[in-house]
Amino acid sequence: MPDSKVIILDSTLREGEQTPGVSFRVDEKLDIAKKLDEIGVGMIEAGSPIVSEGVKEAVKKIGKENLKAEVISHIRPLKNDIDLSLECDVDRVAIFIGTSKSHREAKLKMSKEQIEEKVLEAISYARDHGLKVRFTPEDATRTETDYLLRICRKASEAGADRISVADTVGIMTPNQMYDLVSKIHGKVKAELDLHCHNDLGLAVANSLAGVQAGATAVHTTVNGLGERTGIAPLSEVAVALKVLLNIDSGIKFELLSELSSMVERYSGVYISPTTPIIGSNAFSHKAGIHTSAVLVNPQTYEAFDPALIGRGRKIIVDKYAGRHAVKALLDEMGINVNDDQLNQITKELKNLADKKKRIEDSDIIALSEKVLGHKVSGEAPELLTGIVSIKTEPHIYTTNIIRRIVGINGVSEAFETSGDYDIITYVQAKDVAALNECLEAIRNTKGVEATTTRVVLKRFQGNGKLKEESKKPWKLFG
Repeated sequence: MPDSKVIILDSTLREGEQTPGVSFRVDEKLDIAKKLDEIGVGMIEAGSPIVSEGVKEAVKKIGKENLKAEVISHIRPLKNDIDLSLECDVDRVAIFIGTSKSHREAKLKMSKEQIEEKVLEAISYARDHGLKVRFTPEDATRTETDYLLRICRKASEAGADRISVADTVGIMTPNQMYDLVSKIHGKVKAELDLHCHNDLGLAVANSLAGVQAGATAVHTTVNGLGERTGIAPLSEVAVALKVLLNIDSGIKFELLSELSSMVERYSGVYISPTTPIIGSNAFSHKAGIHTSAVLVNPQTYEAFDPALIGRGRKIIVDKYAGRHAVKALLDEMGINVNDDQLNQITKELKNLADKKKRIEDSDIIALSEKVLGHKVSGEAPELLTGIVSIKTEPHIYTTNIIRRIVGINGVSEAFETSGDYDIITYVQAKDVAALNECLEAIRNTKGVEATTTRVVLKRFQGNGKLKEESKKPWKLFG
């Protein structure tokens, strides 16, 4: 049985920055490290100080930040690398070297014995200088088992208190990972880490299997960044450990979305709506049979309560929606209808959904008013007002996009923002048709990836006063 607590090691700042097209600035790395520490990550792989002066500076600043998480430098088995790590004030060095036959012959051109000698010398040097050591036999899952066990055992005896089982090209199945980790766990006196690549989409499954076999730390990155197809995503590993294995990883689930959004902005790599846990569709229900069942008992179509990670479920209303879903949405909007009116609104909605790709709240309001024959409850503004949240495409300067958007007829104000969306706009129109025309123009703007629109049903005003000391600079367009 695995321990009741498993450490999450996050390697966004090292493995994650090896994603093609990704390069974090020093200040961004520091922001990410602080957020990882806040969310409860136990170890942070801050980078390899040998890569560049900028990486070294980032590792050094993170090392001096006095974080609760253990800060790790990822290095080769060389004294110079260890000396650079000592300058950076890290807690641990992760010494790696390829051990598989292809690595030994094609990359290193070294014998098994030569690799062992190099590793043991580096571990002893690091330990003599007060550093904790993790040894990573790179490409461990393609290394001959006898040799893997031998070098891991010798590394442990030399002072490495952690060994990382690296599935470097993501070729393991969960059963194979369980068997391999079990063998190492039974013969090596060191804690075991798991570093699982996602080339075949099995990184999370292999990580869970390794934990069940005795590993006590899982390597992750935010949003699954990394070489090629990345490694196991932090959010999926942490939640799966809790939901499937009842194992505490120390992660504050309610901060996962905030962390994901930060790394999206800094990396320029945006997650798919269908991404597990943190994707915008993760808790959305669309098909009529699904939505009616979920409204009665959410467990019918949910693996776990979205409240666990501070999210809520969303009922999608379009041509697939049934009466229950439409009624739930109307209730949420404060629109009261009888059974006949509900049936008519549902029918009208399905007809409309056959003609357009997306049903907006404004469409529901217009259909309701048509069927009911009067304005819906609540005092609507004189003009229809929409609040449009916009996610932009990566690697396109947000200011260029927003300058195009403010030129669209109907856009009254626009803001560059932090959080899940990059731009928030206020749109005003005389009627639903004009509002939809404006929304379509926004969606068709070059660089706009996705939008979410909310129609203002009531407007309330405050006293308009703002204390001088609370004023903050913001960027306003329009």
